[in-house]
Amino acid sequence: MKLASYSETGEGSPRVGIVLGDTIVDAGFDGTMMELIATWPSRRSALEDVAAKASSGSPLSSITLHAPVARPGKIWAIGLNYADHIAESKMEPPARQVWFTKAQTSINGPYDPILIARNAPYVDYEVELVAVIGKGGKYIPADKAHEHVFGYCVGNDVTERMWQHAGPQWSLGKSFDTHAPIGPWITTADEIADPHDLDISCSVNGELRQGSNTRHLVFDLWQQIEHLSGAMTLEPGDLIFTGTPGGVGAAMDPRQFLKPGDIVRCEIGGLGHIEGTMVAED
Repeated sequence: MKLASYSETGEGSPRVGIVLGDTIVDAGFDGTMMELIATWPSRRSALEDVAAKASSGSPLSSITLHAPVARPGKIWAIGLNYADHIAESKMEPPARQVWFTKAQTSINGPYDPILIARNAPYVDYEVELVAVIGKGGKYIPADKAHEHVFGYCVGNDVTERMWQHAGPQWSLGKSFDTHAPIGPWITTADEIADPHDLDISCSVNGELRQGSNTRHLVFDLWQQIEHLSGAMTLEPGDLIFTGTPGGVGAAMDPRQFLKPGDIVRCEIGGLGHIEGTMVAED
């Protein structure tokens, strides 16, 4: 099932919808996506009935898609997790997982503009598979980790490189407003046979910059969940950015940073795509 946060033109708060082909139908759930994720086992059959009985819906072209999870409790992202990205970064493969956080306020809609802040001009793209936690837990073993994933979406770990490398901690450079676009919806885990076999790509103005497959993750998602849950309780709606492949702008020769008007499209097989236009902050 594909679950989206959406609104009709001129509406207020987003509501949950079910994406069926190129249309969307109201899920009949009076709550947020976060609330739906937290109560999914008791809600799932009702939403499946809605999807099965739907005869027509609103065209996706007529509605606004919002970030499927607007304010996740936690956003964790792993660095240096594809061999080609490690090589282009001129760094050694990490012996242990390297993690940083992104601020809640960096969340952005799948097709919303992405800001280039006035004090941070070195903005880069990083397409990533994003896992959405469903069932919470701590000390989750890798062989049980799949039971704790609600679904998946496409993410762009937008990064301001000057701020990222100004100190030993990366989180400031990863947390600018609008620098975590996600979407276009959440594809529930039962629809993805293997999250470690998905084509993943990013293009800028139609030029392919990143192209890989999630089979090339250094630490797979199950290892990531095991590691994170050894430090903290994972909760419904938490997001995990699983790493980016090679091809980032900072590694090009000469380096290519994003500028106003650039269109960044991130796509993952089976999950859809997100696309944002770079805009200079007023």
